[in-house]
Amino acid sequence: MSQESPIERVAIATKAGSREAMRVAEELCEWLGRRGLEVALDERSHRALERESAGVYDPEREYDLVLVLGGDGTLMSVARAQTKGVPILGVNLGSLGFLTEINRGELYPCMVEILAGRFETESRSLLDIELERAGGGSLRYRALNDVVVTKSALARILDIRVEVDQRLLARYRSDGLILSTPTGSTAYNLSAGGPIVFPSLPVIVVTPICPHTLNHRPLVIPETSQVEVKLETQDEEVHLTIDGQEGTTLGPSDRVRVQSSEFHARLIRISGRTFYDGLRSKLRWGS
Repeated sequence: MSQESPIERVAIATKAGSREAMRVAEELCEWLGRRGLEVALDERSHRALERESAGVYDPEREYDLVLVLGGDGTLMSVARAQTKGVPILGVNLGSLGFLTEINRGELYPCMVEILAGRFETESRSLLDIELERAGGGSLRYRALNDVVVTKSALARILDIRVEVDQRLLARYRSDGLILSTPTGSTAYNLSAGGPIVFPSLPVIVVTPICPHTLNHRPLVIPETSQVEVKLETQDEEVHLTIDGQEGTTLGPSDRVRVQSSEFHARLIRISGRTFYDGLRSKLRWGS
């Protein structure tokens, strides 16, 4: 679908520590400013570039477009924080860039098309995560790719109880467990032997990591499901990781509840490349 209302407010988020991202952000501020658009920069970039004409990007505010300059990691961090359904354009300044839509050389021709309203958006599901501590207290997270429970390098095999909609699914003895969105199916889930899932399918993928019993295979469940993971292992170092970027340690009898979020990430699609094109070009699918 095309954008119906004109684009007037644009936010720019950059990869931390990337000089190239900072240069592109400065160019974009000039380019967008000459066209009379309101521009906001993420706080770190705003301090570095010292552009008085630009505001500070706040994920809780309404924007017409968010430009992400970096790679998949930067895009995931921006998508997790979005609650307003703002369209996100990922500009790949890294290596693989499976989630990002365009590369540096395509930026300005694509921006012309976007400002003219000639683009589509693709809805990607998110996961809401609640960690309930056995001793009291809780933490909340949101994921675009995956939720991972895993042991440290020196820990023994883990015992994990998994329920789906308050019914026992399995007791896994494994190196860990991955709960993945369709978007994250091509990430850690794929490396662990899980299936590749088309991004728009309404599902959650449950994938044990190196299970002790070979009949414990990956499972695809409806996105309406609530999954509860209880750590039954004692005295081992265990980690809960969200999108490979944030998380905490888990203790015995801690519970992790995961379900699809009411919020979705909206990724801009303008290049004409399909999901299957990405599989062939970036994952060497079928080559």
